[in-house]
Amino acid sequence: MSLSRLRVDIAPSCRRQLWWSHDSEPRCKQGRRRRSLRGAAMLLIGVNRSPYTRRVAITLKAYGAPFEQQSLSGFANRAEVRSSNPLGRIPALVLDGGETLVDSGAIIDHLDESYGRDRALTPASGADRRAVLKVAALMMGACDKALQAAYTRNHTPAEKIHQPWIDDCNAQVINALAAVDAMVDPAQPYLLLGRLTQADVTAFVAERLARGIGLDTEARAPRLRALTKKLLEELPFSSTEPPAT
Repeated sequence: MSLSRLRVDIAPSCRRQLWWSHDSEPRCKQGRRRRSLRGAAMLLIGVNRSPYTRRVAITLKAYGAPFEQQSLSGFANRAEVRSSNPLGRIPALVLDGGETLVDSGAIIDHLDESYGRDRALTPASGADRRAVLKVAALMMGACDKALQAAYTRNHTPAEKIHQPWIDDCNAQVINALAAVDAMVDPAQPYLLLGRLTQADVTAFVAERLARGIGLDTEARAPRLRALTKKLLEELPFSSTEPPAT
């Protein structure tokens, strides 16, 4: 972007507080949405450390949908997040018309409808749809349990932690990963249907989270781990990688 275009595109009140969107158009840090030179874009609210936010970001990228992202955490930015989702949870997606969708499943359903056409990441019907939704359900369940275990360990006083419950959560995560690991054909580039589906996206974020909480996916789900390494070479996955902490 040229300096002359930059001066024209940025409102004077915003010039000191910019963050950059995925389509490289500037925004005000205060969160005020602006129409870019290429037209209105959707606004994804949430951080990609969240598996729920990241699977939406990957889906948007896979569809080539124009969007900007406001990196708000459900913990550190609860009040701001609640302005978009009364639950204070991420992600939320503000559509270009101003409507706000919440919950990653509902958001992805809208994206499939709007951008998927005959190649939706979640097939529209039949056995293929059921197969993809089964994997997505297993992997989202694994994410739920992994985060419950991590939250208990990190936010509960030591004398009140019930380790058997944490162990059971981790066991559920491992069992779900193992079930999907058994579906992986190492000779195929994707998990199901010979193409990228929401099964791959959701398995990717779940495996990443499992490693993040200290589970050894190389040992517990080696084929799934190998698949996620291959997926990370694709732009929708690599471009949504959260910054190292």
